[in-house]
Amino acid sequence: MTKILLSLHVLAAIVAVGPVTVAASMYPAAVRKVPVALPAGAGEAAGPGDVSTVRLLHRICRVYAGLGIAVPVLGLATAAAMGVLGDAWLIASITLTAAAAGLLIAFVLPRQEELLEELADRRPVEHARTARLAMVTGLFNLLWATVTVLMIVRPGSTTGA
Repeated sequence: MTKILLSLHVLAAIVAVGPVTVAASMYPAAVRKVPVALPAGAGEAAGPGDVSTVRLLHRICRVYAGLGIAVPVLGLATAAAMGVLGDAWLIASITLTAAAAGLLIAFVLPRQEELLEELADRRPVEHARTARLAMVTGLFNLLWATVTVLMIVRPGSTTGA
């Protein structure tokens, strides 16, 4: 059962967290590519630098963030089956996962929404705002990368490699 849970946990991480990290990373650059003065109806036509691309990236982040709930749920079930719930590497991973989720919910998604609203209203977006979003998104991605390393290396674990 442990192998099945671990497989589901890893698959959920790849399928749910991967798209969020990629789409969130692409978002600030996509916002910068949208022309300030959009012609009427330009937000509907798909093409480089239009609002529909930004809208799609935001939707990917929102939807896959919701699916991402499966990652810690399956992770906790796997850890319980492996008997490692009290291990330091797992506690650190849980803490970093909570921090990443908090960043996504409190900063990344709301800032994306604000920028999308500005673009939809055809208002210019300050470069500093996209730079701050890129910084927070980078921190979010760094937290997930650290969790991934902890899951593989498992320092101090008696069950690890």
